[in-house]
Amino acid sequence: MTNDIVISVRNLTKVYNLYDRTRDRLLETLHPLRKKYHKEFYALNDISFDIGKGETVGIIGKNGAGKSTLLKILTGVLTPTAGEVDVKGRISSLLELGAGFNMEYTGVENIYLQGSFMGYTEKEMEGRIDDILSFADIGDFVYQPVKMYSSGMFARLAFAVAINVEPDILIVDEALSVGDILFQVKCMARMRAMMEKGVTVLFVSHDTYSVKSLCKKAIWIENGTMKQYGDAGNVVNKYIEAQHLNINSELEGDSAVQSADAADTSVSGNVIPVVVEFKEKTLDLAVSQRYGDGRGAIKGAVLLDENFKQVHELVSNHEYYLQAAVEFYESMPTFVIGFSLSSLDGIMQLTWTNAQDGITFPPVEKGESYIVTAKVKIPLRAGVYTFNVGLEYPVDINQYHQFLDVIMNYESIKVEFESPRKCFASMFYNEGTYFLDKVERL
Repeated sequence: MTNDIVISVRNLTKVYNLYDRTRDRLLETLHPLRKKYHKEFYALNDISFDIGKGETVGIIGKNGAGKSTLLKILTGVLTPTAGEVDVKGRISSLLELGAGFNMEYTGVENIYLQGSFMGYTEKEMEGRIDDILSFADIGDFVYQPVKMYSSGMFARLAFAVAINVEPDILIVDEALSVGDILFQVKCMARMRAMMEKGVTVLFVSHDTYSVKSLCKKAIWIENGTMKQYGDAGNVVNKYIEAQHLNINSELEGDSAVQSADAADTSVSGNVIPVVVEFKEKTLDLAVSQRYGDGRGAIKGAVLLDENFKQVHELVSNHEYYLQAAVEFYESMPTFVIGFSLSSLDGIMQLTWTNAQDGITFPPVEKGESYIVTAKVKIPLRAGVYTFNVGLEYPVDINQYHQFLDVIMNYESIKVEFESPRKCFASMFYNEGTYFLDKVERL
């Protein structure tokens, strides 16, 4: 392992023997011909990767994919069935709340206990105890047995210990999902500070927004195998794409909601100029993503100003029209068209769909084509964004949609302020009405 690599994993495999009945384990042990009564379950199968010093790596995947098993092997809680793991440096981990805590000990006693596990002397921990207690902020409960603690108190104390022992590597497995919002914000701020100091962080979360915003790289694990490892934005996008297509398969055969009479709710009765053309754009798939089950297709999409002129630059908080041309290759009771703007880190900032606005489109027939236009406001901070378009089939409107055709990063869009006076620091902006009354006080 080179000096810059702090975690090296080669051909890592973890196999569990599963028995249908408890007695089968004994029968297998005593059988003279060593007959197998078990089935092999590969929690991890031939995984290899390297993580450099100071890198922040997200680990994503569905429940049961093998994420926690991987982390437990890295921390020495589990031993691998095959393969090699080489870890350089002191590891501090939050795999399970309260893991390694003695439930009969007080919070303070457990702090010293955890310190001893990390190789610190009692005197060394005395120099850290005040910072740990201050961060945990659980009051006099630190002098009570931890078996009396709520899950939130566990989270506070466990995280406070983990980040105040100066680890070289910090591993966090969904621990931040417990606790109040202010504590989560404080944890995120401390984690960012540790990253800036060069601490290597492995962050497991189902929150793809957090993985994108916190991590430079990501590992996607699926059914015990590593599907992808690389840039966090790219890996998360591929993971989301796969989950969307899985949704399509799982919802196959379900009945969509019946279409309502759209005469009073759709834009079909309005006179809207058609600017978009039925001419599919050539996409750079190194930048854009396209996926769907092929029952429909987005043939074109444009952004239009108030005069229905196509634009590629927008003015914050002004109104625009979004227009898409779609074609159907199967008949269906209704459909949903969605538009969105994402920041360059891949986080969706604004979304519009006819479904969330209570508009139900009428049935469509195989071979039919439609133009969908939406009038929207863009209350975004100035910057560069990506324009995304999606054609969906609502099995359950606003709950479960199948994806017919989705194009992420259809094109890049620049948002500007109207004038310096309209500058604002937050991501979103909306105008307000203000009233000022002078009050005479005695």
